[in-house]
Amino acid sequence: MAPLANFLYSIVDGLLGLLILALIISAILSWLVAFDVVNLRNNVVRQIYYGLERITEPLLRPIRRFIPPLGGVDLSFIVLFLIIQGARNYLLEPLFNSLASLG
Repeated sequence: MAPLANFLYSIVDGLLGLLILALIISAILSWLVAFDVVNLRNNVVRQIYYGLERITEPLLRPIRRFIPPLGGVDLSFIVLFLIIQGARNYLLEPLFNSLASLG
């Protein structure tokens, strides 16, 4: 891969990795709030919770239109997780390899 394509690949892959981390932390935090282990009256918890929600919710909302919760379990998280991991593993490298071959 060309140096620029390698640099861009690293940035995009890192951002997708951070998005996956935000999804996982958001899911765990929502479970902790739901089971009243932590509550949103704590200012730090509330800000983290709403900050993660602002990042993840716009990506989860379109998936929820097609896949409603089944028995109270939200499967949109799993679907988005698989989509991002699939893009990272199967689309990202061929995309940047073709970009490098153009330049």
